[in-house]
Amino acid sequence: MKISGGKSFYGASVGILMLESRFPRIPGDMGNAQSWDFPVQYRVVRGASPDLAVRGGAKGLLPAFVEAAQALVADGADGITTTCGFLSLMQADLAAAVGVPVATSSLMQVGLVNALLPPGRRAGVLTVSAKSLTPAHLAAARVPADTPVGSTEGGREFTRAILDNDPVLDVALARQDNIDAALALRAAHPDLGALVLECTNMVPYARDVAQATGLPVFTIHSFISWFQSGLRPRRFPSVED
Repeated sequence: MKISGGKSFYGASVGILMLESRFPRIPGDMGNAQSWDFPVQYRVVRGASPDLAVRGGAKGLLPAFVEAAQALVADGADGITTTCGFLSLMQADLAAAVGVPVATSSLMQVGLVNALLPPGRRAGVLTVSAKSLTPAHLAAARVPADTPVGSTEGGREFTRAILDNDPVLDVALARQDNIDAALALRAAHPDLGALVLECTNMVPYARDVAQATGLPVFTIHSFISWFQSGLRPRRFPSVED
């Protein structure tokens, strides 16, 4: 048997473009390699702070993200994702630049989740900053414009710690911020049938949110696990084995 090479890395199909951050990335966060059941490749995009990516609209960051994505693909990544849901703004440009599948944002799941729900139910979005989540972000991820949006803004810990890039995180307070925001969103929109967490740093609290609201919760972790399953399908034993 002969096989072909051409890559520097093998067996890590998903390339993850990282914001340059210093806040703690606890298990569940996509920036923590222990969160994944499969190998991943990371590349930090220098200068891409959480504040600039979210509150700053990622202004001026596209060239750096394109360069980093192209480097990951050159090294062996078969697909690209990012660690910020607000980077949906870069979806079309990154996909065009790298020539492999790109999943910039957890928001891209909203349409699929809506298709799963019974009539009269729809998905809602929980974000780290509703003030910064514009119609352009939603349109780039093909999220219906009338999608209900809730936020952890105004909470005690989560939004502040992430967007201010604080090296210390009170996990219990961050968890409660996510639960409170989800409950408020559900109370305001009784027709919700599921939640999609925009922020990749919300993943560690997804189970808590699901238990508190009684709703299915979809995250960047669920999205990229599905993404990976397409990039590298599982091989099952054949009936002849």
